[in-house]
Amino acid sequence: MLKKLTGIIVVLAMVVGFWASVALAQEQYVLRFNHVLAPGHPYHEGFQKWAERVYERTNGGLKIEVFHSAQLGVEEDIIEQIRQGVPVGQNTDAARLGNYVPEIAVINGPYFVESIEEVQKLHESPSIQEWIDKLDKEYGLKVLSFNWVQGYRHFMTKDKEVRTPEDLKGLRIRTAPAPIWQESVRALGATPVALNFDEMYTALQQGAIDGAELVYDNVTSGNLYEVLNYISETRHFLLVNFEVISSKWFYSLPEEYQKILVEECDRAGLETSYLIEENTEKTKEIIREKGVTIIEDVDLEAFKKAGEAAYEVLGISEAKEKVYQEIGK
Repeated sequence: MLKKLTGIIVVLAMVVGFWASVALAQEQYVLRFNHVLAPGHPYHEGFQKWAERVYERTNGGLKIEVFHSAQLGVEEDIIEQIRQGVPVGQNTDAARLGNYVPEIAVINGPYFVESIEEVQKLHESPSIQEWIDKLDKEYGLKVLSFNWVQGYRHFMTKDKEVRTPEDLKGLRIRTAPAPIWQESVRALGATPVALNFDEMYTALQQGAIDGAELVYDNVTSGNLYEVLNYISETRHFLLVNFEVISSKWFYSLPEEYQKILVEECDRAGLETSYLIEENTEKTKEIIREKGVTIIEDVDLEAFKKAGEAAYEVLGISEAKEKVYQEIGK
């Protein structure tokens, strides 16, 4: 009897141990992913698809929790947490990553690339790969993907139509707090004002700034048509985003999980980028219906010429030309 009871206890212990190990495996790795955009922005849905696919392919072993509207904190603060090995992620850009590796900021420079296809060609650049490796090895920032393209950024103003760089003179234009953004806005004719994304609506409403430079989806997802009257299609940046996590945490994952995390991030990014491109005209029509005037007859050549000064001021003109040679542009 005792032997039989002992056998039952052993079997029960094995069963409990098995299910405990399964549960542990499913909850072992959790990435909390932060972005500053509203829940209605296409990126949010794209990040959720990424999370769903990773969860499915790892059988629940790797879970991504997506937080919109900077719920986890300011972008720059999250990046510093990432560097310390915290299992968080951030949707960011080459402009902010340029604070660590200055040359990589060229990707967010004026008129650097002008299509999703050109962004894909950047993957072939040895220089860009070298800068990404440097972020990984020296700064603890693991780039999972830069397949995420938000679209063109344009100048958007409250009270003044903009068609040439001269029209921006004296206007206080919100941009992100990174050198390439600041110098680009200055080179293109305006006075740059560094503000966090979530402070922009109030600043426009109260007249602290005269405008901003944004993509179309920012206007609809953030209701900015309530505080803006003009959008000038300067197309001065094609906004390329980078998805970044901790190198230390990334390499602690099983190799198969690392592969899945990268593959699905690339896949969701490209899908989302093309979706945004396809929906641009529909988004523009919604904005027009809200009473915003869209100015299409801008002097693009004048803006392109003015934008070169940003590369020169930051000392990255050579980096730009090197990448161009590598991708055949």
